[in-house]
Amino acid sequence: MDLSYPMTRRSLVRLMAAAALVGPGSFARAEEPVVLVHKDPNCGCCTGWVQHLRDSGFTVRVEETSDLDAIRARLGVPTELAACHTAEVAGYLVEGHVPTEAIRRLLAERPNAKGIAVPGMPVGSPGMEGGQPAPYTAVLFGADGQRPFMRFVGDRVVG
Repeated sequence: MDLSYPMTRRSLVRLMAAAALVGPGSFARAEEPVVLVHKDPNCGCCTGWVQHLRDSGFTVRVEETSDLDAIRARLGVPTELAACHTAEVAGYLVEGHVPTEAIRRLLAERPNAKGIAVPGMPVGSPGMEGGQPAPYTAVLFGADGQRPFMRFVGDRVVG
């Protein structure tokens, strides 16, 4: 039994109308999640990191606060990994000047972890541009402890 039917002019018009309603970008990959950034309103390097995220295609929502220690304590960021801003994305924490390449890898691999951090403020990291870029490590942290996740010089992956 043949269940197919011929393409009529009317069915073609309906198909084209449906495609127009759906839109051209609807079949592209799903949008990345929104990154919620907690930062001090007077911090220029935090603003630079937010711009790094936006330039890389992330949608960012900023909540300014002068009490980041309370936010880090509430979220469970280890003291030794603290930097100058804290972000939340898709159930993970992102502490400090983490390059977007590390965030995308975190979101793609979905490891069993609380989050990722770049402790301190390494020269050359996103938002800390200028001067001679220093090597630094993005650290994965969670209930199982801490371990190196990716190594960078500036925003370039090394090793």
